[in-house]
Amino acid sequence: MSALLSVRRPLLFATATLLLGSAAASAQAETPAQQKQAMPAIATWEVEGAFEDVLQDVEDAIVGQGLKITYRADIAGMLARTGKDLGFEPLYRGGQVLQFCSARLSYEAMKADAANIAFCPYGIFVFQTVQKPDKVSVGFRPLPVPAGISAESKKAREAINALLKGIVAEAVGE
Repeated sequence: MSALLSVRRPLLFATATLLLGSAAASAQAETPAQQKQAMPAIATWEVEGAFEDVLQDVEDAIVGQGLKITYRADIAGMLARTGKDLGFEPLYRGGQVLQFCSARLSYEAMKADAANIAFCPYGIFVFQTVQKPDKVSVGFRPLPVPAGISAESKKAREAINALLKGIVAEAVGE
């Protein structure tokens, strides 16, 4: 077990460093006024219901758009498995991130700016915490639309955000 942890620790550290570095670079690239105009870092809706039912509603909304779910990240399961060895208390009763992509929207975004590849695939999360067993949260990380990007890139990112918001709104009954 200690060999497994010694391999995972550098990987986790490298991943965290990369993510924090990206966040810091993004924050430095925008002025405070631009940051205020940006979408929230995480867009979340909370509904009453069973985790499995809400998860199915999200899956149906994604597939209903003609999209294919390419990966399911069972975050709650991962934390439950590793938490036993690391002494973590349970956080979730259920928690997944569903990843998928729209070839049309991604093409438009990448045509506008090749670096927009960073936003594909898209992800929608669904989770239920131990503290709120009667509530399920659903949401996504909106693509940033900072000032200074091309009009084409802005339009493409906004279209992806609209798709994500529409999927979540359908799934939660808005």
